[in-house]
Amino acid sequence: MADSAFSDWMHENKIPIGDWAEDGFDWLQRNFSVVFDGLSDALEALIDAILWVLQTPHPLVVIGAFAALAFALHRRWQAPALIVAGFLFILNQGYWEETTESLTLVLSACVVCMGLGVPIGIAAAHRPRLYAGMRPVLDLMQTLPAFVYLIPAIVFFGIGMVPGLIATVIFVLPAPIRLTHLGITATPKPLLEAAQAFGATPRQTLWKVELPYALPQIMAGLNQTIMLSLSMVVIAALVGADGLGVPVVRALNQVNTGLGFESGFVIVVLAILLDRLLRVDRK
Repeated sequence: MADSAFSDWMHENKIPIGDWAEDGFDWLQRNFSVVFDGLSDALEALIDAILWVLQTPHPLVVIGAFAALAFALHRRWQAPALIVAGFLFILNQGYWEETTESLTLVLSACVVCMGLGVPIGIAAAHRPRLYAGMRPVLDLMQTLPAFVYLIPAIVFFGIGMVPGLIATVIFVLPAPIRLTHLGITATPKPLLEAAQAFGATPRQTLWKVELPYALPQIMAGLNQTIMLSLSMVVIAALVGADGLGVPVVRALNQVNTGLGFESGFVIVVLAILLDRLLRVDRK
């Protein structure tokens, strides 16, 4: 009886977290609709521009551009050969349009996440109190189920690629922030002291010492951004985002194992290609 009474008391005095969140979203929607509309227009323009670049040329031209980028980064023939073989396989399977749409989502997320994550990571590395305050927020962004982000994304931005991009950015953004912070804070003190001894300003120290030393970590952040964005492809399809997630969701609804495995395998191939493209060996 005592346990039942205690449970009833707890339920009657429930902390209204959900109600607070709903009120907060309603307040934001009422007072910042112009901001959300402007942000939606800007992100949609970015998505349309990247999609135009990937879909307007012939697929072989796009494949050749990725192969040239792979050779420029690796200076070996193996990486371009893998890129060509992988994209030709995707083209053979008939998923080229969906692949370019998923690449658009991934590249857009990279532009936004790296554009925000690197400066925030640098600021957090130079201000320990700022990073201490940010850490719980970053933990929340990474641990909260990604499906939860779809709800406010739909409320503020409707259906389509933009809410999928917003949900992806929220989920992915902590990675470049943390890795940039790690790279900057790991700069050896003797290097910083030497730069100061030669009269370098804080700006010069950042550009000439800290960023070059942190570049491997920043590139790792870029790699993680791409991989995590690609992992959001299927989830983003639930809010109307085009791409490889659409056939996966269709296969799930139809219990079509063949379509599900086929589209899922194409996502794996694309992930391998992007990972190998950015994995530059450092000797």
